[in-house]
Amino acid sequence: MMRSLFGIVLLSVFLFSMGVAGVAGDTLHSVDEEVISANTLFGFNLFSELVREDAGKNVFISPLSISIALGMTYNGAAGKTQEAMAKALELKGMKLEDINPGYAGLMKDLKSSDPRVELLIANSLWARREVKFEPDFLKRNKEFYKARITTLDFADPGSPGVINKWVSENTKGEIKKIVEQIDPQTVMFLINAIYFRGKWSCEFDKSRTKDDIFYLLDGTEKSVPMMSQSGRYQYYRGKGFQAVSLPYGDGRMSMYIFLPDEGSSLSDFLAGLNRENWGKWLPLFHYMEGDIRLPRFKLEYEKSLNNALESLGMGIAFDPGKADFRGMSDTTLYIQSVLHKAVVEVNEEGTVAAAVTSVMMGITSVPERFTFIVNRPFFFAIHDNQTNSLLFMGAVVKPG
Repeated sequence: MMRSLFGIVLLSVFLFSMGVAGVAGDTLHSVDEEVISANTLFGFNLFSELVREDAGKNVFISPLSISIALGMTYNGAAGKTQEAMAKALELKGMKLEDINPGYAGLMKDLKSSDPRVELLIANSLWARREVKFEPDFLKRNKEFYKARITTLDFADPGSPGVINKWVSENTKGEIKKIVEQIDPQTVMFLINAIYFRGKWSCEFDKSRTKDDIFYLLDGTEKSVPMMSQSGRYQYYRGKGFQAVSLPYGDGRMSMYIFLPDEGSSLSDFLAGLNRENWGKWLPLFHYMEGDIRLPRFKLEYEKSLNNALESLGMGIAFDPGKADFRGMSDTTLYIQSVLHKAVVEVNEEGTVAAAVTSVMMGITSVPERFTFIVNRPFFFAIHDNQTNSLLFMGAVVKPG
């Protein structure tokens, strides 16, 4: 999967079964810090639930992709379902008239002019031809999310190929297929794709990469290729952990790596990982000379998000008898499943990852120099330092 150009690919897919959301001009939208703050809180809340469900396993998600895709879906929710989604997404108290421009401004501002970093965001809606969808829902998704809206004959065996072609084109071939076949009850696919390609500002020297020991949660040892580098980095020593920021390109986007101290644990660190502490930690990073050793690693993650989203208060959206998506269609709808698949690879040159989110709806004291050896479970996040948006986050307990 690794190529000479490195990229992160995110794909969020929403499948609507019985029950889907114009076009204004290229409206200018400002970045809404309240939307970014809500996304950050939602991301950490969801990540915490998944870490709890998958204790002792690698976890890797894109909170940005999930937030955008659920934001598009939110435009079709009504009544108590809308209230529940607002609670889960941390959008309570915000008006839809502010949420949509907030997402539009964020997506526009995330576009990078750095030649070594590329971030592309694309959205699309694929609707079953026979089903009538609310014009306002479609109009808002087209205006604010720049979604391509297409109606298809879902009974046509060629329809999955049409959708997959769009997916492949908008992930630059990193994800070639998302639809195998279309269920008779499925009436809509709502897809968000994010493509990120970034190279380290200072690449690791491949000749310095050597096999070394990584200590797993149970104390056993695993041999991994360990990359090495020395230089001047943004560094922070916290209570029970240390952290370093590795920038991509001109430094607007970085990977933040948090390494629990020996004698502490990744679970101890994750217990304190939340929006408040994240906001306190980032300003405390400062430049220091140091030595870094980081494993090359690949992760693959696949998970149903149903239970996690229900735990965050969105259970009504999954209930066939109570879900209310009349903002999409006058047909009774509910969310059948939310699936998330993600892959990430980190090496000497940069980072590449791919992620898919599928929602299917059915009818009815700092030393003078630091040493940072990532030889035990750790947390990492890819962060846009300009908008303070979290693009990806992961917990690595066993490097692949």
